[in-house]
Amino acid sequence: VREPGTPAPEGCIYDANRYALAAQLARLGCEVGDLGIAADRLDSVGAMLDRAVTGYDLIVSSGGMSTGEEDHVKAALEAAGGTLHAWRLAIKPGRPVALGQIGPVPFIGLPGNPVAVLVTFLRVARPLILRLAGGREPPPHLFPVRAGFTYRKKRDRREYVRVTLADGADGVPVASKFPRDGAGVLSSMVAADGLVELAETVTEVAPGDSVPFLPFSEVE
Repeated sequence: VREPGTPAPEGCIYDANRYALAAQLARLGCEVGDLGIAADRLDSVGAMLDRAVTGYDLIVSSGGMSTGEEDHVKAALEAAGGTLHAWRLAIKPGRPVALGQIGPVPFIGLPGNPVAVLVTFLRVARPLILRLAGGREPPPHLFPVRAGFTYRKKRDRREYVRVTLADGADGVPVASKFPRDGAGVLSSMVAADGLVELAETVTEVAPGDSVPFLPFSEVE
């Protein structure tokens, strides 16, 4: 991961997550401290967690939460004496989410892919942060819209589909799915009006089905 505006050798990508998360946190009234990019090494991740736990009331990270050889956040947190209360949720995008703490400091570990970061921040991290701050905001409203797409998914997993809305011929809003599904396609979140949230019991969606729609305006 490289800082935007600097050279990115082959195999590297530019960091979008820090800026997206900082903006979302600032909208909640948080005073954000940016500790930068940790190297893909256990000692580097551990050193950054040590800095964070001594200077902040909440730690939010992105990336390094899966099970690959270079995913060191879980191991670094445990080496620092931290505890994970939840890890790897049955959601898509965003499975490698972690909730825990290091001493008294809460920890939220988000995935590395930009779409997964934003989805999990809005649906997992945001309500938790509001609660930690003493907020009493009610859950966001989901509105019924008509599906304009076909979709299949696994049972027992909640999925979030990026969509745009347009009025149907009868005036009922119709949701059109963004054509690319990848969790790294950040432009899909920019283009979308919100998310269709498909519950664990749903396995397929057909055009014309009523589906629950979460507009981004509900979580601003």
